[in-house]
Amino acid sequence: MALGTTRDASARAVATVEVPSRRHRHRVLSLAVGTAAVTGGLAVVGSVWLGIPLRDPDGFLGPGWVRMPAIVAICLLLDVLPRAAWRLRAHPELRSARGLVRSARDVAVARWPWRRLVPVLVAVASFYITYVGYRNLKNFLPFIHESSQDLALIASDRLLAFGNNPAEILHAVLGTGFSAHVLSFVYMGYLIFVPVSVAVALIFWRHLSHGLWYVTALCLNWALGAASYYLIPASGPFYALPWDFTDLARTDVTGLQAALVRNRSIVMADPDVGGTVSGIAAFASLHVSVVFTAALIVQLIGMPKLVRRAMWTFFALTVLATIYFGWHYIVDDLAGIAIGGIAVWAGAWATGNLRDPGRRDHDDDSDVAGSADALDTRARQAAA
Repeated sequence: MALGTTRDASARAVATVEVPSRRHRHRVLSLAVGTAAVTGGLAVVGSVWLGIPLRDPDGFLGPGWVRMPAIVAICLLLDVLPRAAWRLRAHPELRSARGLVRSARDVAVARWPWRRLVPVLVAVASFYITYVGYRNLKNFLPFIHESSQDLALIASDRLLAFGNNPAEILHAVLGTGFSAHVLSFVYMGYLIFVPVSVAVALIFWRHLSHGLWYVTALCLNWALGAASYYLIPASGPFYALPWDFTDLARTDVTGLQAALVRNRSIVMADPDVGGTVSGIAAFASLHVSVVFTAALIVQLIGMPKLVRRAMWTFFALTVLATIYFGWHYIVDDLAGIAIGGIAVWAGAWATGNLRDPGRRDHDDDSDVAGSADALDTRARQAAA
């Protein structure tokens, strides 16, 4: 069967994805890699100095070194397999199990040449190393700072809320039952949102430099967040004033808070206990900074209106949840917004998105990944 017109149909199913040109490929990753090296290096130094082993923090989705590559691999399959199956409509000769494998291989080669795949793998590795470094630096915090600034931050809350307790205001306005479950769902959803959003940005966004911008900004969030913990050590309202939150309905958040208090006691009693890290730190709010980063980048690159509205709604509900459950003080959230803004700006500068983030310069994206049929056509022409 002639492949001329049918190839055109299958090619339309494989959207062109622009990648940084060779001239910019190393520069766009320099800040992410550097942040990972500094954060991971400081974690190693802290581990040796304090005599506390490094931990790969576990979550309910499994260890990070398994979770992150698995999510990326699933996204890669979701990117390749539907296109490979769609391609069979234009290529009847491939309609078999072996043909599907061949089609998937061809699509993978076309969609994911090394010039595109390597930056993605480096970005994922940088994100993982930075995050592990951040979590270990957070774990070291109670061994370095014995005091906290909770009393000063409580006073700042009262000042900003005109003499009132911000959490009590939210409890009175929103209630302590249904709203607690809704905000708990939002807050816990962050744990899934972060790794999935990294994979989606790197695999499915049309401009790879936008995905690298997002991952670079997240790396900066972890690094700046860890620094802020040491600058103003604090535990947060739920730890400093637990009686203010006893009326809340039991949710996944209250269970997580109880687990964090228990883990901190275990770590303080025996830092060598395996699989346990201290995860309590209030200033600044990394929940707020990371979600603000995602919402701001989505806004700046001009994603569809529905996506932009969903992200800003997620951000607003996350801010409410941090105060409602006593995770953070108001100034923690304000500092989180500042960190997110700095990370977005620095990431845009590093990845070439500073001047016009919604559009890409042709010179910066001249190296493109094409369709499997286009690649096959070029190969035949070269052979001829």
